[in-house]
Amino acid sequence: MTIQMIIALAITALMIVLIMIEKLPFGAPPLLACLLLVIFGITDIKGAFAGFSNSTIIMLAEFMAIIAALQKTNFIVVFKKAMFAMANKGGFKSYMLIILVVMLGCSMFGTGSTAYYVLAIGLLSTLPYNKKLPPSKVIMTAGFAANHPLIPFNTALQYGIVIAVLGAAGQSVHISVFKFAIVNLFLSLGFLLNCVIQYKFLPDHPIKGEDEEELEEVESENTPSLPKWKEIVTYGAFIFAVVGMLLQSRIGDAGYAMAGLSVAVILFTKVLNFTEIRDALSAPIILMSAGVIGVADALGSTGLTNLVGQTVANMLGTNINPFLMIFAFCILTSLLATLTGSTIGTVYVFTPLAIAVCSNLGLDPTAAACAIVISGWCGHFLPIDGMPAMVLGYGKYTAKEFWKFTIPQYFIRLLALTVGSLLMFPM
Repeated sequence: MTIQMIIALAITALMIVLIMIEKLPFGAPPLLACLLLVIFGITDIKGAFAGFSNSTIIMLAEFMAIIAALQKTNFIVVFKKAMFAMANKGGFKSYMLIILVVMLGCSMFGTGSTAYYVLAIGLLSTLPYNKKLPPSKVIMTAGFAANHPLIPFNTALQYGIVIAVLGAAGQSVHISVFKFAIVNLFLSLGFLLNCVIQYKFLPDHPIKGEDEEELEEVESENTPSLPKWKEIVTYGAFIFAVVGMLLQSRIGDAGYAMAGLSVAVILFTKVLNFTEIRDALSAPIILMSAGVIGVADALGSTGLTNLVGQTVANMLGTNINPFLMIFAFCILTSLLATLTGSTIGTVYVFTPLAIAVCSNLGLDPTAAACAIVISGWCGHFLPIDGMPAMVLGYGKYTAKEFWKFTIPQYFIRLLALTVGSLLMFPM
């Protein structure tokens, strides 16, 4: 391990500690880490702050403004009433129903959709405190549910990567799309299992201060609803932005630009004024998400991912239980993808290594390829990515509360993923 790797790891660890102990304002630790990376020569200014020009961060910021506009529409009123009604009933049934509704929505948008999890978490954060079902129980579970489709048919990206990686390794294997979807379903069921287990252990606290609650009540009473034509414009802008996001894999950066045009329409029609849009675009979650990208890129550029991958492959050798082998690679892939911020890059490093191990053992590598590719999107136990950062920030969780849910979730999901892949694609 080189000196650069050690320094980059130390700075990353410092950033994570500062985020979790909350001694600095939300969003500040990643910016400090970026500066330290430049000072120690790990990267330059351009690389350290590349997150602020990252396409995902730009889309995240754009959708923050669009959601601020949606907050003024009757759609939000209806949504809040529905969520409040379920929350007021309280209990386990309402808790599970909210989670299932969010997972059903994820089925349409697909795993890892920035637009969807920003929308879901943003709307759920409006829930008032209720002893029967505190919002702190809902933000954690329903927030992560936005990454787990209840009906996983929209998995084209992951499926394509599995085919590509197997093909590059010389494995001309036909993979059933239906079976691949079932493997994803196992992952979602693992997530649901953790939600069921942790229902009674999730924290019970408000996610807003009393002053914020009172201010929101006053604003909701005094703020007039939008004229009908402005509501229609807002809905149209939102749909246009979502279409751009869904088509991004085909039309490239134009998909992100479509969301930006939606914000421009909201400004020109005065649904939001410039100050409101500026505040949404520069929300603390944007600083957090943009900052960690620079740290992750710097860590990945040191060569740490390749070093770990080769070392682990050599340690596993050719005499290991297939279940343990797949599970170990899933842990490494998800961990390094989270730390380096390069999900697809990490997947392309570890999956060929696992395929090579399978070949040496004389085993069909399909199960390993499917599980390891999917695991790249299964980190989330560290708040250094958009979704977990939003969950931590909006839910006002302590480090203990956050990890009490996310660490068991991490291992339960990967175990379910490994089991599902082996059942669908026996080795």
